[in-house]
Amino acid sequence: MPTDALTIILPKKNTLHNDPLQTLSEGFIKPSGSFTIQQEFDDKYAFTNLAFMQYMLDLDTNQYTGIEIAVNTQDDIETIQQQLQKNLGVNFMVKTRYGQNQSLFTVMEIEKWVIYAILSLILLVAAFNMIGALTMLVLEKEKDIAVLKAMGASDKRIQNIFLNVGFLLAGAGGILGMLIAFAICFLQIKYHLIKLEGGTFIIDYYPVKIVAQDFLLVGVTVMIIDVIASWLPATKAADQFYSLKS
Repeated sequence: MPTDALTIILPKKNTLHNDPLQTLSEGFIKPSGSFTIQQEFDDKYAFTNLAFMQYMLDLDTNQYTGIEIAVNTQDDIETIQQQLQKNLGVNFMVKTRYGQNQSLFTVMEIEKWVIYAILSLILLVAAFNMIGALTMLVLEKEKDIAVLKAMGASDKRIQNIFLNVGFLLAGAGGILGMLIAFAICFLQIKYHLIKLEGGTFIIDYYPVKIVAQDFLLVGVTVMIIDVIASWLPATKAADQFYSLKS
C-alpha cells in the first residue's frame, strides 16, 4: 500500500457474517486533488472512478446504484419523471432535484409563505392610514356629497366614488411597489448587488427569481386589503345625512 494512499472501507452487498469485519470490503486510493464548494458537500462527497466503486460495492460492470439525467427545460421534469417511473417499475426510485432535497425545499417554501404572511399583516396595519385618509376626505367633502345627493346621485353612486378613490390610492402604491421590486430583483440577477458573506456557499450572491405568480398574488392581496380599508369610509359617506347649511 502506498504511504500516501487513503484506505476506503465500505459494506459488502448482501453479506451476513458473525464477524463484522467480514461484511466490509477494503480498498486503497491515491488522492489526486481536493475541492472546496460548501461545507455540506465538502464533508460528504468524494470523487473516484466508476470501476473502483463497482469493485468496492461488488457490482457488475453494468450495475449502478444511481443515474442522474439532465433535461433541456424545467417544464419537462415532471413528465420525464412519470415516464421513467412507469417504464422502470416499483423496484426503482425516480426523484427530481426537489425530491432529493425535500426537507430543504420544504423549509424554503414555508419560509416564503411566512414572510408573505408577515408582510400582509404589515400591509393590513398600514391600511389603517388609508382608512384615516378616506375618513378625513369624507369629512372634507360633506357639502360636495350633499350637492351630489341633491342633484340625484344615489347612495351607491356616492359609495363607488370613494371606493374608486381607495382603489386609486392602493393601485398606485401597489404598482409602484411592484415596479421597484421588479427593478431590484432584475439588478440582483444581473449585477449580484447583495453578496453572501463567509465564502462557504456555492454562489457568492443572494439568489432571487422573478415569478409572475408572486406578483399576481401581491396584486390580489393589495386589492383585497384595499376593499376592506375603503369599504367603511365609503359606506359612511353614502349612508350619512348631509346638510348644506353650515
